[in-house]
Amino acid sequence: MAHPKKRSLATFAGIAALSLTAAACGGGSSDSGSGSGESAASDTKDYSKWCDMKSELQGKTVSIYTSIVTPEDAPHKASYKPFEECTGVTIKYEGDKEFEKNLPQRAQSDNLPDVAFIPQPGLLQTMVDTGKAIEAPKSVGDMVDKYFGEDWRKYGSVDDVLYAAPLGANVKSYVWYSPKKFKEKGYAVPKTWDELMTLTDKIATDDPAAKPWCAGFSSGTATGWPGTDWLEDAMLRTAGPDAYDQWVAHKDMKFNDPKVVEALGSVSKILKNAKYVNGGFGDVASIATTTFQDGGQPILKNKCYMHRQASFYAANWPTGTKVAEDGDVWAFYLPAKDTTSKPVLGGGEFVATFRDAPEVKAFQTYLASPDWANAKAKATTNGGWVSANKGLDPANLVSPIDQQSAKIFQDKATVFRFDGSDMMPSAVGAGTFWTEMTNWIKGQDDQKTLDNIEQSWSTS
Repeated sequence: MAHPKKRSLATFAGIAALSLTAAACGGGSSDSGSGSGESAASDTKDYSKWCDMKSELQGKTVSIYTSIVTPEDAPHKASYKPFEECTGVTIKYEGDKEFEKNLPQRAQSDNLPDVAFIPQPGLLQTMVDTGKAIEAPKSVGDMVDKYFGEDWRKYGSVDDVLYAAPLGANVKSYVWYSPKKFKEKGYAVPKTWDELMTLTDKIATDDPAAKPWCAGFSSGTATGWPGTDWLEDAMLRTAGPDAYDQWVAHKDMKFNDPKVVEALGSVSKILKNAKYVNGGFGDVASIATTTFQDGGQPILKNKCYMHRQASFYAANWPTGTKVAEDGDVWAFYLPAKDTTSKPVLGGGEFVATFRDAPEVKAFQTYLASPDWANAKAKATTNGGWVSANKGLDPANLVSPIDQQSAKIFQDKATVFRFDGSDMMPSAVGAGTFWTEMTNWIKGQDDQKTLDNIEQSWSTS
């Protein structure tokens, strides 16, 4: 399984649930344009009625290349069946744990797939720069405009040109907790950041044998990435989405800008306070050696009350753990400064194409549609997947946490921002940002941590 920081593991107003058979038929308007062979930039042909294209598509093959591997690939393959049965197209699936490294290499050797599920906007930029990515046809753009927010379109675009529609998604702005323990103590889920801090302090006072928070930054060669998520979530809340964008792009804001110092300071007040961490593991420094998989487990042992981690953390609870609002564990939205804003940090994949052919464009359009989103939800019988597609009916999702994530994405107040480190130069986002956050939790001060990352960016 690819690392969760590198791709989503697996999302408004719901539409009626569609059967797998209905999902195959598409819901677009009548054919409005040109035939195949045109460049995607001028291709206004309507590929959204893929079932009506069977005579043109029958017998064709479309290849997919992705970091989504066994066992997570099974529901993906099942979700393509309606399209295959309807069009006569065969989908050839290839999963690779080294996808991020190998995709650019395959571009160099002219061995690209027809379709690639790209988990970082930065990697999409890299592939567009090769000159081999195909601009999305109008039918894909229409799906994105109708069923996804403007933020999602931006992340699938390069220089304001749409290349890739969103696929799966995840919510990172979550705090895991025990509903039973909260009820026993009379604690309410906080609605603002100040309420969160008040609750944190109250827990520390009420239960000295436990700790309000537990965390884990250890993740092999990727140690430190959970710390980057903490800072990114804090930046969205203290500085706001616009400043976050400037910071992530290193445009008009350096990594060690005072606004970033303020954001990291807000994280320090939690993770570097010995009264608040690290429940079940040890002192503040133990966060560096606690694995991200283990990070929230003390909640089940009443050693810890809260753990900030993404929706995909649901897969890390032991077999038999009830993940539900009335279960053993549940997650609430990491609150903003006030209830008028709802910034959400997350990630996801994007569907890029590298062959200009009608079967590829029809399949790309299918993957951008509510038809596929609902088919994929039904095929994911064990849960662990969501989409930001507004046409996804949350009722088709098996897991309660997936359903909640879908509703968060569908909330009109939600302002989504993609994981910042996944959009930074790899030497920073998957390099010094990780290592310096590890040094930070071991005792390095806030300013030096940010200064070191800024210096690495300036020289990368």
